[in-house]
Amino acid sequence: MKKSVKIHFFGASGVVTGSKYLVEVFDKIILVDCGMFQGLKELRELNWHDLPTNVSKIDMVLLTHGHLDHVGYLPRLLKQGFKGKIIGTAPTLAIAEIILKDSAKIHEEEAEKANKEKYTKHSPAKPYYTIKEAEEIISLFEVELEDKWISVSDRISFRFQYNGHIIGATFIELDIDGKRYVFSGDIGRQSDFLLNDPKSPEWADYLFLESTYGNKLHPKENIEQVLSTIIKDTIHKKGNLIIPSFAVERLQTLMYVLWKLYDKNKIPNIPIFVDSPMGNNVLDVFWRFPKWHKLSDGEYKAMCNHVTIVQSYRETWETIDDPRSKIIIAGSGMVTGGRVLTYLKQMIDEPSTTVLLVGYQAEGTRGRQLQDGAHELKFFGRYFPVKATVKSIESLSAHADQKGLINWLSTIKNTPENVFLVHGEPTASNTLRVKIKDIYNWNVSIPKLFDSVVLNV
Repeated sequence: MKKSVKIHFFGASGVVTGSKYLVEVFDKIILVDCGMFQGLKELRELNWHDLPTNVSKIDMVLLTHGHLDHVGYLPRLLKQGFKGKIIGTAPTLAIAEIILKDSAKIHEEEAEKANKEKYTKHSPAKPYYTIKEAEEIISLFEVELEDKWISVSDRISFRFQYNGHIIGATFIELDIDGKRYVFSGDIGRQSDFLLNDPKSPEWADYLFLESTYGNKLHPKENIEQVLSTIIKDTIHKKGNLIIPSFAVERLQTLMYVLWKLYDKNKIPNIPIFVDSPMGNNVLDVFWRFPKWHKLSDGEYKAMCNHVTIVQSYRETWETIDDPRSKIIIAGSGMVTGGRVLTYLKQMIDEPSTTVLLVGYQAEGTRGRQLQDGAHELKFFGRYFPVKATVKSIESLSAHADQKGLINWLSTIKNTPENVFLVHGEPTASNTLRVKIKDIYNWNVSIPKLFDSVVLNV
C-alpha cells in the first residue's frame, strides 16, 4: 500500500476558476471540488477535455461550496465513468443543484439559439451538458453535517468547516494518518451583511489556500453611500441601473442593502427588478437553512417584498419597455451569459444607462472587459457599442482580501510543511506568497495547472 499522498492540480492553479484537486492516497482517490473553467477561451476549451486520470476510480468528490467554478464540471464526470459519491453540506448541495440545472438549461438554450441563428462554428452546436445529465449527477449527492469528522477508512477522515463565502460554504480538513490537509475553498469576509464570520483552521500540515485577492485590499468605501449616489444619479439621468450579479449571495446581499437604504430613507422608492431564475431559487435556500445566515424571518420577507421578481422571459421584455428609471439585477455576475445580456443588448448603447459591477471579474470575461473600459462588447454573435457609464464596487466581494487571508492563517498553531497557493491569477498568488513568507516564514509554492506533488504521510 502506498505511503505517500499524491495531489494533482487539475484546476484553479495559476488561474482563478475550474477548482479541482485530485488526492490519491492508499487505496482511495478523492476529488476536492469539480469546477468549470471560466474566462479566457483557452481555459474554457479545457472544459471539453476529459480529466487526465481514470475517473471511474474516483471514490468521492468533496465540495467546498456550490459556485459554478467549483461544481460546474460534475456532469462531465458521468461521461467519463464516475460512479462515486458527491458530498457537501446541505445548503452547498442545494445551491449546486440549482446552479447545475440552471446552467444546463442555459447551455441547451444557447446551443439551440446558435444553431437557429447560425452564429456557431460548430455544426451543430451542442450543449456542454444537458438537464438530464445534470439530474443524473445530482442523484449522487450525499449530505454531511458541518463540523463533524466523517470516516472514509480507518486512516482517512474529513470535516467541513464554515467559511462564510456563500451559504453552505466550507473549508475542508482531510486527515490522513494523523496529518492534516486543509483545502480553504473560497474564504469569506468578516462582518458580512448576511453571513457569519468564517471559521479558520487550528492545524495544517499542508494547506491549499485560495489567493483571489492575494494582492489587494478591499476599498474601505461606504457601500450605502456609494449605492445611494449611483441610484440618485441614475434617476437624475432618467436612466436605468443594470447590476450584473452572481445569483448566489451577491444578489441576496444587494436585495438586503437596497431594502435597508429605502427603509432608512436614503434612496427614493425606485422600482427594483430581480431577473434571475437561479437567484430566486437561492432565496428559497436562505429560507430553508436559517442557521447558515444572519437574516431574521422578518428581514427576509421585507427585502423580498421590496423587489419585483421577474418570472418569465415575457416579463423581462415588459421590464425593458417600462419607461421608468429602475434598478435591474440580473445574472450573470461576470456578464458571461444569462438574462443580463438581454438588458445590455437594449440599453448598453444609451448614455443614460449605468452598469454596476459588484464582484470579481475573471480575466477574459465580458465583465472584465467592461471593467477595463471596453468601447464595445461582443455577444449574441455581434458587437454592441458601450455608451453606458460603467462603475465597480469591489467591497461587495464575497472573497477575503489579502489582509483577510493573512488573518485567516493566524489561528494555525503549527508551521505547515507547505502552503500551496491556488485559485488566483499569477500576480495575486505571487504577492501573497511573499507576504506569507515575510509574516510567517512558511514554505509557499505556487503550482501550475496540471502539476502534481508527492507528499509524505
